[in-house]
Amino acid sequence: MNTDRRDQIRDCLEKHFSPVELLVKDQSHMHAGHAGAADGRGHFDVTIVTDKFAEKGRLERHRMVYGALEKLLESDIHALRIKALTPSER
Repeated sequence: MNTDRRDQIRDCLEKHFSPVELLVKDQSHMHAGHAGAADGRGHFDVTIVTDKFAEKGRLERHRMVYGALEKLLESDIHALRIKALTPSER
């Protein structure tokens, strides 16, 4: 498990969204040998709960998360599963 990458993702999302809940799981070990993992980038699962998603649809929320992680997507993240909620949707 790459805690450095997980911490970078967490730090970036905390900075952009001030979430009330944030869970970042490194799922890279489940994709060992997968062609997409050959370049060394990881697979991650993110659950983020923030008021900043209020009145935003699912696609827009995902775009916001991808935008916040743009640089890491170029260098460290191969795949990203996102669960983006508002506090009232938890």
